[in-house]
Amino acid sequence: MAERLRFRFTKLGKIRFTSQRDVARMWERALRRSGLEIALSQGFNPRPLLAFGLALPTGAESLAEYLDATLVGSAPVELVELADSLSSLLPEGLAVSGVGVLPDAAGSLQQEVTSCTWELEVLGVTATELARRVGRLLDAPSVSVRRERKGRIFDDDLRPSVRSLGLLDPAQGANTVRGQSTWLGAETATQPRGVRPRELVEALGTEVVLARARRTQQWIEHDGARHEPLEASARVADVTAPHAIERAS
Repeated sequence: MAERLRFRFTKLGKIRFTSQRDVARMWERALRRSGLEIALSQGFNPRPLLAFGLALPTGAESLAEYLDATLVGSAPVELVELADSLSSLLPEGLAVSGVGVLPDAAGSLQQEVTSCTWELEVLGVTATELARRVGRLLDAPSVSVRRERKGRIFDDDLRPSVRSLGLLDPAQGANTVRGQSTWLGAETATQPRGVRPRELVEALGTEVVLARARRTQQWIEHDGARHEPLEASARVADVTAPHAIERAS
């Protein structure tokens, strides 16, 4: 019987500059080398049928990326050993932090994830000025952002997608060689349209510069309750809070 597995993995350090497509290829190679029997696509050049969650902007880090894969083999799989094995087969910066079996009724990540939480390191203005601008954005009835779709430029309102935004505890901040940085915590909706971290920072006005973006979680909501795409019981490794991670160049 086919079994669907959901993997939770991190993307940290220099590999953040790798595109989503290249990360998918890295996963394909790792799964092939692991010996798992993964369902394949049809056609002249069959490839593993993998379903990733929401695309992470190139240059952003993440503690909570997700991938679904369907096994076609009948041999039992030891999940903890599988997670460790795959982490050793993936490039530095990609590491499996959880794996679990999906119930038959589970939907796709693209359809089910309704919001993401972020930690954003910004430069350019003082924490006091940044707090003032955050308050102004949250109080605004609309926040216009210019976007391009299918070759057309149009204005869109990102304010409905900003669920929360605020400065994190100063103790969680960090100094960089470029000067004093401040950390923002944000939750943004993904439906009907998401907000990129850079768009959110640009909406805070001139001089505010995004230095680092890290997705810390993705959320699924049903009937007023929300949960993670992979529950904590399926975790196989703990990851240090983003602001405490050693800064990679």
